[in-house]
Amino acid sequence: MACLVSGSVAGAVSTRARLQAGLDAQQASPTVAELRAKFEQRLQQISSRVDGVVGYSVLDLTSGDRIAHLERETFPTASTIKLAIVYELFRQAAEGRIRLDDTIALDRAKAVGGTGVLFQLGTPMLSVRDYATLMVIVSDNTATNVLIDRLGMQNISARMQSLGLGATKLRRHMMDTAAARRGDENVSTPDEIVRLLQAIEKDEPDASALLKKPKESRLRRALPPGVEAADKPGELDGVRVDAGIVFAKNRPYALCVMATFLTSEVEGERAIEEMSRAAYDYFSRLGSGMLGRKLQ
Repeated sequence: MACLVSGSVAGAVSTRARLQAGLDAQQASPTVAELRAKFEQRLQQISSRVDGVVGYSVLDLTSGDRIAHLERETFPTASTIKLAIVYELFRQAAEGRIRLDDTIALDRAKAVGGTGVLFQLGTPMLSVRDYATLMVIVSDNTATNVLIDRLGMQNISARMQSLGLGATKLRRHMMDTAAARRGDENVSTPDEIVRLLQAIEKDEPDASALLKKPKESRLRRALPPGVEAADKPGELDGVRVDAGIVFAKNRPYALCVMATFLTSEVEGERAIEEMSRAAYDYFSRLGSGMLGRKLQ
């Protein structure tokens, strides 16, 4: 029996070694290097056309290769900061500090506008899970504020610090324009948002499943039907953001695009969609075959 176990372990190690060797060979291939260079140039072309500032980070979740620009610079997150709230929610649930089926009555005095539907309703009694679903799918700002109060803004910030995401800061509730005018903006960097997405995917599969639920986003609009993405877009006046993990066949990747100082939000949205399309095109080619041959 010991020999059988030892043999199976050795076989698994050998298989992983062969896969890694093949991956290393692909990354070192001059043809793959040329494809990567063209992809990087395409991202630069798209971002340079935008009248504003665009930062991005694209991470190959198979090889660890990264293509980025202004990836460590601070940008407003808009609703993409809700990724931090999602992570904290599911961590607290795992730690037994909150139950997803617990109900919370909506305080109408705290309902806010912007995106979402709760502002239009009465005083519903919803579960924590329902508030989270509304926050993710329709980016409901009232639901978000309910969760911030329940989880604790300081707890969310402390969790980001524990992940090493020191630039990711939840400083205000949604639609708190007075706080925004004081400079208390919710912020992060393209690099840290990608790392947060990785943490969600690794630590909290239920949170990732929530982020995969159908929603409207520029990142998703660029993907072919049937391709899954776990993402969260965000927008403010002069700001457009989208970030997610795209589960391209054989080659999943994480993408975050953050655009600010935009003279045209439509231009920023178009750039995010074009960059998402370029990323999918690149990674789907890498995943189709070792040296470009398309294998079924």
